Amino acid sequence: MRIPIKCVAILTLPIALAACAGGLPGFGDDGKSMSYTADRNGTNQPFPNNYRTDLLAFMKTYLNNPVGVHEAVVAEPVQRTVSGHVRYVACLRFSARESDGGYREPKERAILFVDGRLDRMAENAGELCAGAVYAAFPEMEKMTR
Repeated sequence: MRIPIKCVAILTLPIALAACAGGLPGFGDDGKSMSYTADRNGTNQPFPNNYRTDLLAFMKTYLNNPVGVHEAVVAEPVQRTVSGHVRYVACLRFSARESDGGYREPKERAILFVDGRLDRMAENAGELCAGAVYAAFPEMEKMTR
């Protein structure tokens, strides 16, 4: 009995796809966050000159309602080691208007930059924002839809 090549291909396709779906280190399955930008192999990261503008654009899409943000402060980006890579990190603290119209305690977020551009936000700023020196961020409090 001879098995046609088409049948062999159809039977081996799921095995090949399953191998592709397996977790690879550095792609999110190892507990680290995922990033879509390549590493610069230890070279210096450029300072994110437009970090305030980038933050405003990002927060306008991130927040359900960007209107009425209170107590917005930002810390200028500083270099920190994040998952073994040097990144510029800006810290942001604000109190957004909740769906019930009220406000909660201000939340602190760490914003990571790669190659001078906003890469991602870490909601658990903790150690990344330890010792951050904040300044008022009135542009964020004036955001509109």
